[in-house]
Amino acid sequence: MIKRRWAMMGASVVVAGVVVGQTISERGAGKPLPYGHDYFKMRDGLQNCRIVFERAQQARVVFMGGSITASDAWCKLVRTDLTNRFPKTQFDFINAGIGSMGSTPHAFRFTRDVLKNGKVDLFFIEAAVNDEANGMSALEMLRGMEGVVRHARRSNPAMDIVMLHFVDEDKMAVFNAGRVPTVIEQHEKVAEHYGLPSIDLAREVTERIRAGQFTWKDDFKGLHPSPFGHVLYAQAIGRLFDAAWKSPLPEAVAITPCRQPIQPLDAKSYASGNLMSVEHAKIDTGWTQMPNWTPVETPGRKIGTRAGFVHVPALVSEKPGSTFTLTFKGTGIGLFIAAGPDAGRIEYSIDGGAFQARDLFTRWSPALHLPWAVMLDAELDQGQHELALRVSQQTNAKSTGHAVRIMHFLVNE
Repeated sequence: MIKRRWAMMGASVVVAGVVVGQTISERGAGKPLPYGHDYFKMRDGLQNCRIVFERAQQARVVFMGGSITASDAWCKLVRTDLTNRFPKTQFDFINAGIGSMGSTPHAFRFTRDVLKNGKVDLFFIEAAVNDEANGMSALEMLRGMEGVVRHARRSNPAMDIVMLHFVDEDKMAVFNAGRVPTVIEQHEKVAEHYGLPSIDLAREVTERIRAGQFTWKDDFKGLHPSPFGHVLYAQAIGRLFDAAWKSPLPEAVAITPCRQPIQPLDAKSYASGNLMSVEHAKIDTGWTQMPNWTPVETPGRKIGTRAGFVHVPALVSEKPGSTFTLTFKGTGIGLFIAAGPDAGRIEYSIDGGAFQARDLFTRWSPALHLPWAVMLDAELDQGQHELALRVSQQTNAKSTGHAVRIMHFLVNE
């Protein structure tokens, strides 16, 4: 039998620098589920990674998500769970969380951030919070998530994937109105199509609060959970493991390719999304290739940054009228930028078409050089194309400038 995961009743576990233990159970996270059902869908299960864990005893597990994942608290608990269940296995755990990132940027950064150490055996993916918060359309929610999954399965056809849906107050309101949040509907279409286990943590938190087991204000505390919330997330994942691995592994079982349908749900999903270096741009005027971009500090004001979007190469202009061109091959083109308080607007044309405008200033820009994925066109015919881009004379009324800082081009090949 697999060694049982860390026990919550009476145990002490450090989460995000806070020691939690008996009080977590007393306040609700460790209580029985209130309505007689769990919140995961097993689908094709997690047998391939279990075979690796038990027999090869060397395995790689990756966590990909936004700031809730980047905080590493729930991931730390899951790492503890897995190492307790498989004490003889040497794990390589990678946290690929980056704040503000949803499924579209996940799809394009997948090779760099998920596969950086090689083949992955178990992969956790979450984008329900930021896909919604960043205002993605239903199509984009599906297109980005399917891009991540197809890319993952192409890198390792036997990769087991767990899809997670984290909670926020908007999702709770939708559930309490008797509906399902659009982002969860779209991501679940992908999970169903590819046979992925998924856990609807947004529904779990909503229903357990409704049942009076704990409160949002005093216990869970917010979109970025308290230690209590991270424990609840990890416990839900542990229950999925319990159900997936409840019986002994059969002697004759072998690793088999996972489901990878020939036909995707969306023919233009970002399954071939990759990052292209800004060095490929052909500068006409006004742009600078900076090898180590970092923001200039404003006296008396601290503007935040995100890892991977500071102290990195960037193509930068703060001058209206600056232009460059880029030749690329594929069906989609976009920008990975840092959209800070001085973010400007761009105007762009593809293959000589009419120029279109795009505002790079976001609602979070005043306080953060926000990492932001901007897809300019995702519906191109397969082949070679040319992007022409210039800094607009116009800028957002709330912006302090015209800055455009590009860290990567996003190319769906």
